[in-house]
Amino acid sequence: MTNRFSMKNININDFKVTQKIQIKNLQTTYDLEASENTIEDELEDIREKLGKLQDTMYAHGKYAVLVCLQGMDTAGKDSLIREVFKDFNTRGIVVHSFKVPTELELNHDYLWRHYIALPSRGKFGIFNRTHYENVLVTRVHPGYILGENIPTVNSVDDVNDAFWDRRFKEINNFEKHVVDNGTIIFKFFLNLSKKEQKNRLLRRLEKQEKNWKFSPGDLKERKLWEKYQECYEDLLNRSSTNYAPWYAIPADDKETARYIVAKTMYDTLKTYTDIQEPELDDDIKANLELYKQQLQSEE
Repeated sequence: MTNRFSMKNININDFKVTQKIQIKNLQTTYDLEASENTIEDELEDIREKLGKLQDTMYAHGKYAVLVCLQGMDTAGKDSLIREVFKDFNTRGIVVHSFKVPTELELNHDYLWRHYIALPSRGKFGIFNRTHYENVLVTRVHPGYILGENIPTVNSVDDVNDAFWDRRFKEINNFEKHVVDNGTIIFKFFLNLSKKEQKNRLLRRLEKQEKNWKFSPGDLKERKLWEKYQECYEDLLNRSSTNYAPWYAIPADDKETARYIVAKTMYDTLKTYTDIQEPELDDDIKANLELYKQQLQSEE
């Protein structure tokens, strides 16, 4: 990169949830002490490195990477995916956007659709909204649970504290199983302020090219802001583990959030020193010159 100015050096552990938090104390803004152009340059540098690292992981074929993105509406999940993973080989990345469960999905347990979408070894999988919707949206709207046809749940009264305790345990066990079998999990909570969400919703209404993103349901959910914040706080405290920690990313500024997410992934993946391109078979290595000669002698 040329014409790059200095930028604040961040420690990714500052964003990791390692102890009980109160969501009101988490930052929604973060000053990288740099211009927007500098941040974009730094992001470009890291995403190029991530792209090359993914190629190595694809060849290595022993680890998968699961990137989980959660946040309130307008938190910037879609644009983050577009900008952070721009330099990835398309064969090595798959994005899943989980919406309202289909009839087929409701005929299985709630984790089924997430399990079958997990990335294979050597690939990155991105969950745009995740299995945590099952302890978030369903907690704000417990009536949704009735649609799952769980034998022990006959009314909303059965969706009690014991139910949520069990579900969090199941999710933590699910992630532990996945990690133990070679998947590296990144969980990013894009922490958006209520004021910034208002501004982004207004932009959706004011800009014709953004109108399609707006739904009246966005305003209905916004009225439940405090309930969602309460559920997110509990979610972060119950499910940030040493094997699959949450990172609370200040998301009021999209460029800053993208950079922190990219740096978190790159700095973490670089600690896996066993991720190397495989060595060539000795016989092939010994005959490289012969193979070159055979190709060069072709008419």
